[in-house]
Amino acid sequence: MTKKLIPTALAAAMLLAGCSLIPTYERPAAPVPTTYPGDPAQPAGQAAAAVPWEDFFTDARLNGLIRTALANNRDLRVSVLNIEQARAQFQIERSALFPALGLTGSGSRSSPNPYQAFDSSVGSVSSQYSVNLGVTAWEIDFFGRIRALKDQALAQYLATEESRKAAQVSLIAAVATGWLTLIADDELLELTRQTLVTREESVRLTKMRFDNGVSSELDFQAANSLAETARASYAQQQRTRMQDENALALLLGAPVPADATAGGIKGLDSVKPMPDVPAGLPSDLLAERPDIRAAEQQLIAANANIGAARANFFPRVSLTTTLGTASSEFSGLFDSGSKAWSFAPSVTLPIFDAGRNRATLDSAKAGREIAVAQYEKSIQTAFREVADALAGRATLGEQVRAQRAQADAEAVRFRLSDMRYRNGIASALDLLDAQRSLYTAQQSAVTTRLLQLQNQVTLYKTLGGGWATQGSKG
Repeated sequence: MTKKLIPTALAAAMLLAGCSLIPTYERPAAPVPTTYPGDPAQPAGQAAAAVPWEDFFTDARLNGLIRTALANNRDLRVSVLNIEQARAQFQIERSALFPALGLTGSGSRSSPNPYQAFDSSVGSVSSQYSVNLGVTAWEIDFFGRIRALKDQALAQYLATEESRKAAQVSLIAAVATGWLTLIADDELLELTRQTLVTREESVRLTKMRFDNGVSSELDFQAANSLAETARASYAQQQRTRMQDENALALLLGAPVPADATAGGIKGLDSVKPMPDVPAGLPSDLLAERPDIRAAEQQLIAANANIGAARANFFPRVSLTTTLGTASSEFSGLFDSGSKAWSFAPSVTLPIFDAGRNRATLDSAKAGREIAVAQYEKSIQTAFREVADALAGRATLGEQVRAQRAQADAEAVRFRLSDMRYRNGIASALDLLDAQRSLYTAQQSAVTTRLLQLQNQVTLYKTLGGGWATQGSKG
């Protein structure tokens, strides 16, 4: 009967521990419209989140930079370590559901007279030795407190994993944006250099005409002013280019390779095209955006925390049980008849705690409402980001076309003005105005083309693209 008592009690306790006080989780309704503004036409193809980043960013130069960043970036490394920490915390909470089995050994000698402690012949000295295998203070989870904490830790672990994916999405998009910026910087540098050469030629020509009395000093100083403006712009472009390279190097966790932006005179036109991706419906973002999924897991964790707080109002049952051997002689520990066992359940019932349990529950409920608000805000933010990117896709193409056409027209105007000035038909002011307008139009064309390419990257990112890789979507 004694041998069957402990296992039977343990089995009964585990069967009884089946109650849960966690509120039923219901996903909040998405607080955004069911369609994007203007309900734009969607190109056919895979959803962005299903497109591996290697298939979206097909340019070999950019592909190599992204791989470097994924291997070296410290922020992403911290995200991965956060996952490991959250996984370990989940294992800690989960382990509390099971009894911890331990082996203990103890020995003691005692006497009423302290001077007799080591000399049994002088007086009465008692000895006790024991070796026990058992469970100490195992809380039997009758009301689901430990399971609620385990569910909370699991949801936080899953949220951390989604946050790691969101960090990867942001990192890849930042590397692509920084790389495109560097290529645009190189194109603007070359454009400024060519403009400086042209303006220096105008200064030389105007100086020669001034020396010959054909033009005034006003024309010469105006040409000289434009040339110095180009020099200042060239120095500014060089500084900007170096700073943008430093920013990209920080993302990579390594120096930017010299050939990473080698595109020749084509500049941004040398970038391999990125595919258009369908935006789908706003409701799709709930399943495709890692940051939204992370916010939902945090909401699930906050919901589980309410169950743990509710369980604090109910009794806690703990069990300590051991099976072993005991003897007054160390040499007799394992002799026949030295077996010993104990079975000691305990119940703790909260009666008065000055409102601590109530405050804990109120705090947990408030935490859930905060998590709901953060979840809804993440959806609203995602909706706005996608809508902005779709607005860019709908308009930037026409803007690039128009500004390139303007630059072409200004190039023709400058060429004609230069011919007229050399033949004495047009004034120097007409030529200098044509130079200034051409440079401005060319800069605007490059900048707008950069915005168009970066907008494609942004749309891919805001739709949840970037965490999937070839051969793996998890």
